[in-house]
Amino acid sequence: MTAHPVGAPPRRPLRVGPHALLVEVAGGEEAQALHAELLRRRAAGTLPAVTEIVPAARTVLLDGLADPQALAADIVRWDVPPLAASGGTPVVLPVRYDGADLAEVAALWGVAADEVAGIHSGLEFRVAFCGFAPGFGYLTGLPAHLHVPRRATPRTAVPAGAVGLAGPYTGVYPRSSPGGWQLIGRTDAVLWDAAREPAALLAPGTRVRFEVSA
Repeated sequence: MTAHPVGAPPRRPLRVGPHALLVEVAGGEEAQALHAELLRRRAAGTLPAVTEIVPAARTVLLDGLADPQALAADIVRWDVPPLAASGGTPVVLPVRYDGADLAEVAALWGVAADEVAGIHSGLEFRVAFCGFAPGFGYLTGLPAHLHVPRRATPRTAVPAGAVGLAGPYTGVYPRSSPGGWQLIGRTDAVLWDAAREPAALLAPGTRVRFEVSA
């Protein structure tokens, strides 16, 4: 077992019921890196049996553990490598960049409205975690200078397939719902289909690219 490096971001494991452990970390990149390391160790057979590994913005939840306390004592000493580039083929989502907030996002970025599509579609994203609604992935990959605030007043209804920005994230609404993200476009891709296996098109760790569609 490798000791936790001096100066590395701390990991704080918390018991959640008799068989679960919630591990708090310093931020989003650390959560993604820990999630990737947990998956690697599970695949290698060096992680205690666990039924679910669920990343979030600054935590990773492990459920179905026989001995959460033993893993809690061990996980704080792991040497977790920085998040590496994901393998596999990215999911490509065609987007019509005609969102209701396109002009506002362009102004925040300091570019013309017709430049937003090229900038956004030129980036590659990674699903950091899922939440809010079934099939909704929080995608990281926006450089800091492209982060935008949520709308001051959320909309009561955002259409399914709407592509939005909020803070460091890009997301796609899988169904019509209220929402406060800045809308830049819309895709016809089905993000959630209960009859499909798996039902969610996007899962944590998935690479995602957006493609300009007419």
